Amino acid sequence: MKTVGIGFYWDDLEVGQKFRTLNRTITEPDIVNFIGVTGMVETLFTDLSFGAHGGGVMGGRVAPAALSYTIIEGLLCQATMQTTGLALLEIHKKILKPVFAGDTIHAEVEVTAVRQTSKGDRGIVTTTNNILNQDGAMVITYQAVRMMAGRPKGEG
Repeated sequence: MKTVGIGFYWDDLEVGQKFRTLNRTITEPDIVNFIGVTGMVETLFTDLSFGAHGGGVMGGRVAPAALSYTIIEGLLCQATMQTTGLALLEIHKKILKPVFAGDTIHAEVEVTAVRQTSKGDRGIVTTTNNILNQDGAMVITYQAVRMMAGRPKGEG
């Protein structure tokens, strides 16, 4: 019986391949829970009147960039790496715009490098991941290097 929900194997991916994640709306509870569990209790995230005092210019409940990035990573894990993702090896990230409570984000992903490891049963996959909001504005861009499992022998 076939198991559903298994992610991509490294040897199923090709340079230039593109896909996008599902959308995810960032909620007030997402932000509150994230800052509580991580200890990111910075005034920017905990004081809704912060901008009114001249100390900031955000104008709303801003989400930590780490929250937006990790929500996208969660969507990617569920859809593309379930049981096949072995390790996140490297990240290069640039934050371009803030994300606020009520914003809806998704990622557009392009595979930029794929190579087999010396063990042969796994590969290194590099992707460029662009996180966009509901207006199509890019809010974060990052490159991720991952180790992924290969397709099991005799399958596919």
